[in-house]
Amino acid sequence: MSSQDSSSSSPGPHLPTIKTHHSPPRHPSSVSSAISTAGTPRKVGVAVDLSDESSYAVQWSVDNYIRPGDAVILLHVSPTSVLFGADWGPLPHLSSDDPNSHDGLQKSQEDFDSFTASKISDLARPLKDAQIPHKIHIVKDHDMRERLCLEVERLGLSVVIMGSRGFGAAKRGSDGKLGSVSDYCVHHCVCPVVVVRYPDEKEGGEPVVSVKPTTLEEDEEEWPEAKPTIDDAANHKC
Repeated sequence: MSSQDSSSSSPGPHLPTIKTHHSPPRHPSSVSSAISTAGTPRKVGVAVDLSDESSYAVQWSVDNYIRPGDAVILLHVSPTSVLFGADWGPLPHLSSDDPNSHDGLQKSQEDFDSFTASKISDLARPLKDAQIPHKIHIVKDHDMRERLCLEVERLGLSVVIMGSRGFGAAKRGSDGKLGSVSDYCVHHCVCPVVVVRYPDEKEGGEPVVSVKPTTLEEDEEEWPEAKPTIDDAANHKC
């Protein structure tokens, strides 16, 4: 698992390091005011995959939700293997001389990790342009839905924002029903979830925003000013 601070003072593009964490998963401004009292420090998570819908959710967060003093985390769950990438939406075409060989698979995995880091850095561009300090938090797991909820709890987020169509294919839950990642998070995350649906012509070109509140007390732990660090949690056990 890796975390990286980013700010406008960075000398140039600096992609986050991806480190595998093998522990198993456990388990508009009016929106902002409905979730948190004005002036209360917040930890705002924006859960993203590699899609345009996630990009839109980041931009929406900058324009409508994030306020000065918020601690912002861009959260991404990457597949444990490039072979499982189909569940995470469209992936880049990766090839090697012998994709079934150990070296070929390793090369494909390295290419995919590099692509992921580059794409997440691109998704963070609205935060950089707005000079909003933030962290990029990337973990690897075979189950995106459960791991997202786990990381939301572990990071102590006050709220998580995500795009409704931005998490690849629908996944079958334990009850046998198909549902999106956002639907799962709405029902299982310990904090409020803000779901931003990408606008289309049927909705007049306006985004549709849904809020799942929570009765749990908001984490009021103070977050110090972000400093450039990379945390290695590869040996951490949940």
